[in-house]
Amino acid sequence: MLLYNLVILLYGLIIKIAALKKTKAKLWVTGRKNWQKNLSEKINKLNSNNIIWVHCASYGEFEQGRPLIEAIKKQNSELKIVLTFFSPSGYQAFKNWQGADVICYLPLDTKRNAQHFLNIVNPQKAIFIKYEFWLNFLNTLKSKNIPTYLVSAVFKPHHPFFKWYGGIFKKSLSTFKTLFIQDINSANLLKTINVLNYQVCGDTRFDRVIELKQKFTPLPYFKNFCGTNFVFIAGSTWPGDDALIIDAYQQLNNPNLKLILVPHEVDEKNIQRLTELLIKNNLLFSLYSQKINNSNSNILIVDAIGLLNKIYHYATVTYIGGGFNSGLHNTLEPAVYLKPVLFYGQHSNKYNEVIDLVNLNTAKSVASVTELKNELTSFINNPKQITLVEENLIHYFQQNSGSTQKIIRQMF
Repeated sequence: MLLYNLVILLYGLIIKIAALKKTKAKLWVTGRKNWQKNLSEKINKLNSNNIIWVHCASYGEFEQGRPLIEAIKKQNSELKIVLTFFSPSGYQAFKNWQGADVICYLPLDTKRNAQHFLNIVNPQKAIFIKYEFWLNFLNTLKSKNIPTYLVSAVFKPHHPFFKWYGGIFKKSLSTFKTLFIQDINSANLLKTINVLNYQVCGDTRFDRVIELKQKFTPLPYFKNFCGTNFVFIAGSTWPGDDALIIDAYQQLNNPNLKLILVPHEVDEKNIQRLTELLIKNNLLFSLYSQKINNSNSNILIVDAIGLLNKIYHYATVTYIGGGFNSGLHNTLEPAVYLKPVLFYGQHSNKYNEVIDLVNLNTAKSVASVTELKNELTSFINNPKQITLVEENLIHYFQQNSGSTQKIIRQMF
C-alpha cells in the first residue's frame, strides 16, 4: 500500500500542475476545494441516515449506474442517494441531475480523505460502477462494515488482478460483498484467483438504452431532414472519424444519401474545425443550431448535446466514433433502435457488447475509406441485410434485458 499511496499523492500533484494550463484538470482541482465543508452542509440538509452512496468514474459509468439508482429510488423513496464522480466529464454533465440527492466529486483516494468522506456520508451501502477500485476507500468501507458492491463489472486477462504485481488489487476484491459481473468469462477468470463473491447479472446499460428507446418522442426537424432517404448517422466522432466519413461520403457521390455528423465535442473550436473541413471539400451542410434546412445540402452537423440517443431512431446505418482514440463510444445506443453499426479499428475485443454485435453480424469494423464506402454501398444496394440485422438485434436485446432488477433483488 505504501507504493500505491505514493502514486496517488503523485497523481494529485500532477493534476494540480496540469490545472495551470488544462481546463479539465482545473475543473478536477477546483471541484474538490473545501470538499469536506461543502459535503457536510449537503448531507446535513438531507437530515437522513438512510443514505446509499453510488460512485461512477465518468459519463459512461453513470449511464450504467443510472437505471440502478432510479430503481433504488422507485423501490424506496425514503432512501437518499449520494452520487460521486471522479472525472469532470461525468460531473459537469450530470451535476444538476434530479435523480440523486447529493452530487459531488470523489476526493483523492488517501486514507485520510476516505475516513473523512465516510464519516460525513455514513452510507448504509456503497455501490461502485464497473471499473473503480480506490483501495483506501474500499479498505475503509470494509473496516466500517459497510456493505459494498461492484456493478456491471467485466474482468479481462490483462487486468492487474491476474498479474504477479497485482496483489493489492486482487485483495481489494474481498472488500466487496458481491461483485455483480457481466459475463461467464469474468466469472471463470475470478475463479482462477479464488475469488468467488460474484454473481453473473449482465449489463445494466441494456436496461438504460431500452428505457431511452421506450421514451422516444419524434424530432420533427430530423424527420424532415431525413425524409425517405438512406440516412447515415455518425455519432460521437473525433477528427479521425470525421475525415474518414467525409472522404467515404464524397466517393459514394450518392444524391439520396443523407449524412448526419454528431461530434463528441460540440465546443465552438471543434465545430469550426468540422465546418472548415466540409468547406475545404466543397460540401454544403446545415448546422442544427441554426434550425435551417438547406434544401441543397445532404449533410447536417448536430452542434448540440443530449440528442444523439434519439437521433439514431432516424438512421438507416450508423457509425460509432472513438476508434481513432482510446476506445469506442456507446454502440448499444444505435443498436437498440435495430440499426447496423460500423466503427473504425480493431476495438471489438475490449467491449463485450461489441464482441456480441460483431458475432451477430450487426456491427463491423472498417480499417479504411474504401472499406467504409464498400460497407455503405452494400447496405444501400441490399436492404435485406438491414432486415436481418433488425431480426438479430430484437432477439439480442430481449436476451440481455433485466439486469437491474436481478441486482436490486440481491442487494436489498
